[in-house]
Amino acid sequence: MEQSDWAGWQRVPLASDASARRYERLLRGDASVILMDAPPENAEDTRPFARLAHWLESVGLCPPKVLAHAPELGVMVLSDLGTEDFSHWLLRHPHDTPQLYRAAIDVLAHLHDQTIDLTLPQLTPQVAGDMVSITGEFYAKTDVIDLTQEVIRHFQTLAPHPDTLALRDVHAENLIWRPDQTGLARVGLLDFQDAFFAPAGYDLASLLRDVRRDIDAGLVENMTEYFMHVTGMGPAFRPQLACLGAQRNLRILGVFARLAQTRSKPHYIDLIPRVWENLMRDLAHPALARLRSATLDCLPAPDAALLERLRR
Repeated sequence: MEQSDWAGWQRVPLASDASARRYERLLRGDASVILMDAPPENAEDTRPFARLAHWLESVGLCPPKVLAHAPELGVMVLSDLGTEDFSHWLLRHPHDTPQLYRAAIDVLAHLHDQTIDLTLPQLTPQVAGDMVSITGEFYAKTDVIDLTQEVIRHFQTLAPHPDTLALRDVHAENLIWRPDQTGLARVGLLDFQDAFFAPAGYDLASLLRDVRRDIDAGLVENMTEYFMHVTGMGPAFRPQLACLGAQRNLRILGVFARLAQTRSKPHYIDLIPRVWENLMRDLAHPALARLRSATLDCLPAPDAALLERLRR
């Protein structure tokens, strides 16, 4: 930073995420940029973020612009999309909720329509099952092979085709609201470096089954209908969406337990009851009856005693 264009700018730390990355807002007068520090020695790699940012911008979406990049150091300087994520904006403007979520759905529908020339991992049925193994290790503390096999079978039947780009962590704290912009530029995109190809609807499940905030059931239904309308999805999309949401939240149980146990981030345990509630909502779909049974057979519900154990 000492030799950069931003040397001497005021540095303001920003809230960290679940990764080992650190962020600062650099300020000088009315100008601001974001510094990402993702050290390679912590197994971080900034190149996927830069590659995805360039591609997203090329198709008319609004990621941060990469202003400077030193991948060998794990350092990036990014344009500042703004200070208001969806979550903060809606705390003060709750009546704007339908508008913001509809704008986010427009972004996901635009992504759905793209021809993508990126080489990325794929959420195949086998990968979907493998991703749930972490929940046995850190949440249930037991073998969950029956559960992972049931996830694989459900994906083979309900969500077999990983043919859509999924940014993977689309939720209210990763979407910047930019009301001074128009169209797709109103939604700034963050935290997409782990993008992969998934069955259609993965990011919709992430958005509408947000583990950090409650979302009204009526809004979930309206936004699902809107997504289906603008993308032309038929009735088979409903069980696919439930399957994707269930797999995602099954994994998150393990991810949050691991963050508490290995990275000293016990506040993630406070989110687990909502993760479980979201999981049960998706498992209530009749097409997921076997997966629901396997889940209840393999995983304990997060009562107070379990949550306390997970904090240690």
